[in-house]
Amino acid sequence: MPPERLLSVITVDILVILAVSRLLGVALRALGQPQVMGEVIGGILLGPSLLGWAAPGVSAALFPPAVLPHLRVLSEYGIVFFMFLVGLELDPALMRGRGRAAVVTSHSSILTPFALGIGLAAWLYHEHAPHGVRFLSFALFMGASMSITAFPVLARILTERDLLKTKVGAVTIVCAAVDDVTAWCLLAFVVAVVGRADLGGAGRTLVLVLAYVAAMLVLVRPLLRRLSAMVDRSGRLSQNMVAIVFLLVLASAFATDTIGIHAIFGGFMMGAILPKDALFTRELVDKVEDFAVVFLLPIYFAYTGLRTQIGLLDTPTLWLQCALVIGVATLGKFGGSALAARITGLGWREACALGVLMNTRGLMELIILNIGYDLGVLSPALFAMMVLMAVATTLATTPVLAAIYPPERFRAELAATPAAARSVLAAVALPSSGPLLVDVAAALAEDAESPLYVLHLERPPERGMLGVGVAAASNSTALAPTLAHASARGLGVRPLQFLSRSPADDIRDVARAKGAGLVVMGWHKPVWSRTVLGGTVQAVMREVDADVAVLIDRGLAWPPRRVLVPFAGTAQDRAALRLAARVARRDGAALTLLGVVRPGEVPPAVELPEGVPAMRVIASRSPIDTVIREAAAHDLTVLGVGEGWQLEPHVFGLRSERLAADCPSSLLVVRGRSDAAS
Repeated sequence: MPPERLLSVITVDILVILAVSRLLGVALRALGQPQVMGEVIGGILLGPSLLGWAAPGVSAALFPPAVLPHLRVLSEYGIVFFMFLVGLELDPALMRGRGRAAVVTSHSSILTPFALGIGLAAWLYHEHAPHGVRFLSFALFMGASMSITAFPVLARILTERDLLKTKVGAVTIVCAAVDDVTAWCLLAFVVAVVGRADLGGAGRTLVLVLAYVAAMLVLVRPLLRRLSAMVDRSGRLSQNMVAIVFLLVLASAFATDTIGIHAIFGGFMMGAILPKDALFTRELVDKVEDFAVVFLLPIYFAYTGLRTQIGLLDTPTLWLQCALVIGVATLGKFGGSALAARITGLGWREACALGVLMNTRGLMELIILNIGYDLGVLSPALFAMMVLMAVATTLATTPVLAAIYPPERFRAELAATPAAARSVLAAVALPSSGPLLVDVAAALAEDAESPLYVLHLERPPERGMLGVGVAAASNSTALAPTLAHASARGLGVRPLQFLSRSPADDIRDVARAKGAGLVVMGWHKPVWSRTVLGGTVQAVMREVDADVAVLIDRGLAWPPRRVLVPFAGTAQDRAALRLAARVARRDGAALTLLGVVRPGEVPPAVELPEGVPAMRVIASRSPIDTVIREAAAHDLTVLGVGEGWQLEPHVFGLRSERLAADCPSSLLVVRGRSDAAS
């Protein structure tokens, strides 16, 4: 094929690969699966398993034999830099002082599947080992391939499911980190044995590996620390710094490839020894991740898919063997992890959840399988079985985890401090709004001793598949202004902060866990928006079993001097009056209770709270206009939701919420809980 034609075909191939992998990745993410699994499945579908079977002519034109070596080179570079990112994410601090449960569980989750893999190899060897492959090599490789846990995919699942700060999540991420290091060291040994004809050659390879590791720790690591210090001093990662890191990654990959244990180990080792300083790590990830994960990695999936021939499993016996491979892999990883976790003190539910998470294999398994296929240890049929095992065990993680350890259980666990009855929860979305929300929450509390919690939720990072955003989120300073303001006022607040994919659900569950009688939140859409009771606000008002107060701030200085409560006699109006009376009593605000009736109507009856003056009644054909006009003389208007004020969650979108949009004062929209407002 002429070079210019070859370039065109490769370009079209990459276009197709990126489009298919991204579309399927987004689709699976919408179904609650890790996006990387959609990309993996997309790569398999582009191979002989679907495209080559359904449209062989199209497949031959898209992926002629001449382009495969070039796709392989691109995919190898992608996987080297991906493993560099994995090493970069692997913080050794996770593995220090984490307790007996993590240590015992991580070792059990390696040894149990490794032993079962060797047993499975004894049964499959004669039928599936390529000619000339020794049983030792075949057995060791099967054991190693059963032992892996996909640390990046697992970190992403833990992040998206808000599990990192639960006990299960904390133990799991440590076990996965230890697993990753142990499994890659084990795999390096297996590759050394497989790649040499005798144990003497394997021994020489291992000596070279030890020399390489020593050189990386003694010579390269101090250099990287100096680079990190330079980045800290300058406050940025320059292109020259990035070039130096890239050169070191490539040199490390070349060294391990020359030794005979594959280039990916060099990439992983370079990432693992890099300093884990926040600035250096995050800047480097920003430079590398998008290109490596979005562009190069899907090519690796497609190349893997082009080698995966599910059609080779064409007999019931082969499919039975495939099911056995999946079963043994699951039994070893899930069973070994869960049993060890139970023995070390976790409950059965938590232990099973940990076992399900540790059974996640994902991309890490595909990397190992491709190494085995390149070394000639796996036959094409067994390679297809193992790829299906990797896909099946990873896809099963999310639904099985949801069944064993449902979201409401671990959301409640995130609020780890003991629940206190009649507490107040302030949900702080923006750092700038926190101080005012704390003031409002303290004034609206049922009594001065009510515990006050401030909750900040952050969206999970949208980047790639790594858990890069985990450390950043946990160290966020979003609550710093709120806590400083509360300290200055002498208010004892209890901060809660974690990642959230569903803010309304998390606010509901934390409120329930804390026994909150009141939830205070802000409204942060643009002033011109007519939507107040939609989205998260609507969901919180509908689902939280507590009073909910939504503050629309228009320059409110706390405490307010004059407070207006429009009153039409509904249950929600009474809830608004009850909360406004607390503000008047605690902060000395002058409260105006305004009854607005149409001409000829009787004013609503009201039982006045202590200290509230008699209701002032105005007859008007346009109650909304009257309230807007009266609010101009007040600092804060406290309003119950309801049809009368055109503020009702279920009619959101059918008419404008004019009072909320045009009210000149700050507005506190109240929805009383059913038992207190009725």
